[in-house]
Amino acid sequence: MLENKEKMVSVYAEANPNPESMKFVMNVQMLPDGQSVDYPDLESALESPLAQELFNFDYVSRVFIASNFVTVTKSADLEWVKIIPELRAFLKSYVEAGGPIFNEGFSAAKPQTADASHGEASAEDAEISKKVIDLLENYVRPAVEQDGGNITFKSYNDGVVTVHLQGSCSGCPSATVTLKAGIENLLKRMVPEVREVVADGMTI
Repeated sequence: MLENKEKMVSVYAEANPNPESMKFVMNVQMLPDGQSVDYPDLESALESPLAQELFNFDYVSRVFIASNFVTVTKSADLEWVKIIPELRAFLKSYVEAGGPIFNEGFSAAKPQTADASHGEASAEDAEISKKVIDLLENYVRPAVEQDGGNITFKSYNDGVVTVHLQGSCSGCPSATVTLKAGIENLLKRMVPEVREVVADGMTI
């Protein structure tokens, strides 16, 4: 997982709902399925040599790494058509040469479980949290990953589910619509106790 032995690497770019983000998919497994890391700036990327190298491109403002793709968020003053070839070429040559994705000993945080999330919460809230987490993992996360992002459960309190958005979801103009019209409707339908879904750090 830390290094990729020399091989032919294919890289293709996929657009997503966030116009400032692009998903670069590779035929390389960088993290176990379901795990991901989000680096909003260079300082947060010390554990990932690949992310640090990407931040050396002046226009890169955020890097998100998941199982077999990297989502790059750029500054708004450049068009993707001008920079996709450069990023594709860099990722291909870096990974083919066996460049390290993460530092030795790195371990991505595993998806949160209900046991870890509810702390001193009541047994009823813990059960609701478990249902919400299962729905997010099985129905929501795969769709969000298709768009180059990730969603994680943060908390449940008095009918309000708080989630954390990463990758292309962070700062995406359509994230609010997805959150309220898609995710919230699903959870409210499947878990009647849920009244609202909010994202930490996002104003709805």
